[in-house]
This record gives sequence, C-alpha cells and structure tokens, in this order.
Amino acid sequence: MISRFEYRRRVAFSETDMAGIAHFANFFRYMEEAEHALFRSLGESVHPQGETGARTGWPRVEVQCKYRAPLRFEDEMLIEVLIGRLGRKSITYHHKVWGPGETLCAEGSVTAVCSSVDPSTGRLTSIMIPEKLKSQLAEAPFES
Repeated sequence: MISRFEYRRRVAFSETDMAGIAHFANFFRYMEEAEHALFRSLGESVHPQGETGARTGWPRVEVQCKYRAPLRFEDEMLIEVLIGRLGRKSITYHHKVWGPGETLCAEGSVTAVCSSVDPSTGRLTSIMIPEKLKSQLAEAPFES
C-alpha cells in the first residue's frame, strides 16, 4: 500500500516569467502531474472509461498552496505526495515541492472527489472510490 509517493521533474522555460521564476499557478499543475504519476505507478488512470462508456473523473473541491521559495528555469524539483485523508468518495493529498539543495519551495493540499462522468451530458456524479484503487492506498500523517 502506498501512503507516500515521489515524482521528479524540471521547471520548463514555458512555466516561467521574465525573471525565469516558475509562475505560482504552475505549482497546482506540478501537484496534479504528481497525482497522475502516482495513479500510473499503481497501474491505474485518473480518467478510465468504464463498460458503459462513462468515465471516472476527480474534480477538485478544495486546493491550497503556501509558497516558501522560488523555483527557476531548469531547476530539478521533487514533488512529494502524501495521502492525507482517504474517504469513501474523496482523497485529500498533501504535497511538498522540494527544489535544489533540498529547499522547501511550496506545500499544499488538494481534495478530489471520485466521480462518474456521463459521456452524453458531461454531468458529474460522486461515486465510491473503486475498491481496487482504495486497497492500494493508505493514509499517511502529514507533517508541516
């Protein structure tokens, strides 16, 4: 069971401002990218299609981020994902984004609700987290 996951990547030029610093909004993309990598590591997808044609989605219902230090173009970062809360229908992830020299650059959280997406209308309906996925995850204490 996974309660902690690590994902590495570099800051791309397109993610920076004129000073070469990663734009604040990209930290949410980094957190989401790490979540997708976590699912892939489990042999899962964040957007699988079911037998009826409906897809599963994970709309965000709450996000937050505290910025501690800048990331710059070509900096390598480590995005740490902790399962903060594993509910019946939702997951709260806690993230820490580490930059060069083990500098804590940001920490945040994302709460996502497991939902069925109707292919004809795009309507979302919250559903239970599939047991196969839930059995592969475990809550981890979050330390700030």
